[in-house]
Amino acid sequence: MLVILLMGSLIRPGQAQTTQETREQPAVADQDQWDLDTQLDPDQPLTEFPDFGVEWPDLDQATARVSEESDEESAPALATAEEIEEERLQASADLLTDELSLNEYRPTDALAETAYRISFSGLPATIGEAFDRRFQILSVLEEYRGDDANFAQIRRRAQSDADLVERLLRIEGYYDAVVQMRFQTDGAERVEVIINVQPGPQYELDAISLPGLAAAVAPDPQKFRDIIALQSGAIVNSDRIMEAITRLDVAMAENGYAFAQTGEPQLEIDHAERLGDLEVPVTPGGRYHFGSILMAQTDLFGPDHVQMIARFNPGDLYQASDLEDLRRALIATGLVSTISVDPVVSEDPEAVDIAVNVAPAPLRTIAGELGYGTGEGARAEVSWEHRNLFPPEGLVRATAVLATQEQSGSLAYRRNNYHRRDNVLNGRAALSVVDRPAFKAQTFSIAANIERQSNLIYQKRWSWSAGVELIASRETDVTGPTGATGRETYFIGSLPGLVTFDASDDLLDPTRGFRLTARVAPEASLQNGSFFYVRSQLDGSAYFPVSDKIVLAGRTRLGTIVGAGNNRIAPSRRLYSGGGGSVRGYGYQSIGPRDVNNDPLGGRSLVEFSLEARVKTGFFGGNLGIVPFIDAGNVYTSSTPDISGLRYGAGLGVRYYSDFGPIRIDVGTPINPQPGDSRIAVYVSLGQAF
Repeated sequence: MLVILLMGSLIRPGQAQTTQETREQPAVADQDQWDLDTQLDPDQPLTEFPDFGVEWPDLDQATARVSEESDEESAPALATAEEIEEERLQASADLLTDELSLNEYRPTDALAETAYRISFSGLPATIGEAFDRRFQILSVLEEYRGDDANFAQIRRRAQSDADLVERLLRIEGYYDAVVQMRFQTDGAERVEVIINVQPGPQYELDAISLPGLAAAVAPDPQKFRDIIALQSGAIVNSDRIMEAITRLDVAMAENGYAFAQTGEPQLEIDHAERLGDLEVPVTPGGRYHFGSILMAQTDLFGPDHVQMIARFNPGDLYQASDLEDLRRALIATGLVSTISVDPVVSEDPEAVDIAVNVAPAPLRTIAGELGYGTGEGARAEVSWEHRNLFPPEGLVRATAVLATQEQSGSLAYRRNNYHRRDNVLNGRAALSVVDRPAFKAQTFSIAANIERQSNLIYQKRWSWSAGVELIASRETDVTGPTGATGRETYFIGSLPGLVTFDASDDLLDPTRGFRLTARVAPEASLQNGSFFYVRSQLDGSAYFPVSDKIVLAGRTRLGTIVGAGNNRIAPSRRLYSGGGGSVRGYGYQSIGPRDVNNDPLGGRSLVEFSLEARVKTGFFGGNLGIVPFIDAGNVYTSSTPDISGLRYGAGLGVRYYSDFGPIRIDVGTPINPQPGDSRIAVYVSLGQAF
């Protein structure tokens, strides 16, 4: 091909025209006769080649000159083809002998399959985890490490990995690195592939150019240069360069530059000086503030509702993170299947409008659940919901429960983002029949509240709820020392409230920080006359990271009811302890004073403590953990806990850390059980115990 291109470049213009005329032959009537006439005559002399301007050499004269020079210089005769092949084979054999001698490994059978292992020699101390991770992913030796291979296969893989290692070293600035492979065996006749690295010096950055950045609004150009934080004399590290460019992209997008772009970085390496010049083209575009939400009115919601959900208002400085937050919040409504949130040019030259396009998701869901809990028995639940029956975001859910100790039905209403983002309006009507060891109750309740709680998108420092609850309940309780049972009807009105301060680092899997939650519910009861009491509870938890893989977690709960005696308070409103979210190892509500039938009575105060170590293991990609724990607690009939007679439970849990939070399985046993307590209790849920 090179010769063809070279000859083509020597053709003069006149010759090119002749060639074109030759190709454009006139049409003929008889194509077959034309083909026959144009066949070449093998005896015809060759047409003279166009003149190149250089005479063809006279081979006879050239041979004579070679003979004369041979006589003068005694040049060796040209080798025959057989001699050349023999010399090539000998050189190949010598090279193999040299390599085997160097590598100190001589395979007795080059086709015999064997296992191998890999090691490095000479890697610089500055090499980090990124090099190891990339090598593990891209290495051919690593990919087939578990399979036996013959020596020829191992050599081919090693040669491929030598090129890989050189490329990986260049990422970290080692542009003069030399990588050689050595082979040796251990006592078990296993081949050891030794990757010997001579890294050489790391190259440094010299000139750093950001053409176009000066077009940004002052003083942003200098601020962006400071954010990039690349200086002359720094190591030419590709990862750090890309991280710097990413920081620049984010900084521009967070400071009003809605349409900013950075081009492909150009790195020019000077091997003589061991320096690199970096150039990153930048197109900042204009600096904008937020304009209007552009969205067609849909059956789900319209632009006004989207603007209410957004954390930005028209006139605020444009920030790309606000768009991502809005996108996630709209997905969290559960009403959309696909969504796009993009800045677009506005009529206002200093603003960008936000174009929102959504496609509705299926709005109806039927769900079922089967389960079994120690001390609670079997449970089946089925529900139907429509997530936008009352737009926007007006959910209606009907639920039925059939369980060993409970049969219930409920109808719930929930409106998300009620007049303000993350405000939730709830309403619920329920009818239930409960038959537990602690009490039996037939209850009808109506409740409503408004709440502002943390969610997976936005974990809030402060969250709260306030509401009202009306209850009519017919309950059976044990009275007196003889174990007589009495049935009473209770009419209860309650004003439950809750406030939480969350200083932890994660909603479902905290590793540091603490949480405090206070619950207060003034209640009025109309059973046998009217009386008032206050139910309150304080929960606190703290998390201490011991290492990257171990977190110590502790929890305390204090509860009290003041204003009425234990026997006057409906059994369903008393305090109980025991179970998966309480003292593990014991059955649900089983801790505390008991009646003559050995059934829990409940009380007016409680205290609970929990301590556990959350240890992540290396199994399942580091997603599996074990959690040894110990819990303690008790319930008292007085309104003030005396912290005596604590019941202790201990056990071991397993956590699988999925993408949406840890899945918890705890197995506990009571250390000092009461009569009738089971020896083993199992709990399964999503999220940590506290």
